[in-house]
Amino acid sequence: MTTAKFVAAQPKALSAAAQWLIQHKEIAPVMAFYGPMGAGKTTLIKSLCKLLQVSDEVNSPTFSIVNEYLTSENDSVFHFDFYRINKVEEAYDIGYENYFYSGNLCLIEWPEKIAQLLPEKHVEVLINPDEETGSRNITCKLIGV
Repeated sequence: MTTAKFVAAQPKALSAAAQWLIQHKEIAPVMAFYGPMGAGKTTLIKSLCKLLQVSDEVNSPTFSIVNEYLTSENDSVFHFDFYRINKVEEAYDIGYENYFYSGNLCLIEWPEKIAQLLPEKHVEVLINPDEETGSRNITCKLIGV
């Protein structure tokens, strides 16, 4: 299992973690972002999309559940926020399989709500805020690879 650890003291420092994720997107295009509310999941996803040259505005799809962005290469990036779902069947209703198994990059906030639906091969991104320093401790792991 490949693991990388990063410490980001400010949002600009997220680029190292975002770059690592980009380097592994061909191996595991489904990426699950874990962390408490306000940990910086969306901010890290914005940093990742910036490096991919996404021209669309990147915002958490809290109410729509999924947003699609296009990169400068015209590749689709799907951004999910499962915070508001109450049962896993709601992920079936949006056709999660069409996204997760498309080969396109899928960035998932609140994946614990649909844990049993994650592909065997994916990236787990754990974001833990350090209350004392205000920095973010980020651990990225390749799962099932």
